Amino acid sequence: MTAIAEKLKTELVELPANDRARLAHFLIQSLPLPPAMSEHEFDAELERRAREIREGKAKGGPVEKVIAELREKIS
Repeated sequence: MTAIAEKLKTELVELPANDRARLAHFLIQSLPLPPAMSEHEFDAELERRAREIREGKAKGGPVEKVIAELREKIS
């Protein structure tokens, strides 16, 4: 994270929850959308992921744990 972002993060966390929620919504809406997948591409991706799980190349986990790990990575 840039120095400016770190400074803003420190300051913004002090705002009331309602202001932080509105800013969070604004920032999320400002992000570019990922390129859309066709239905065929989406189905192929699902099949690839399912195959990796069946073959033991990937494994799932409890959603709570996965979300906590993602939050830790981005904070």
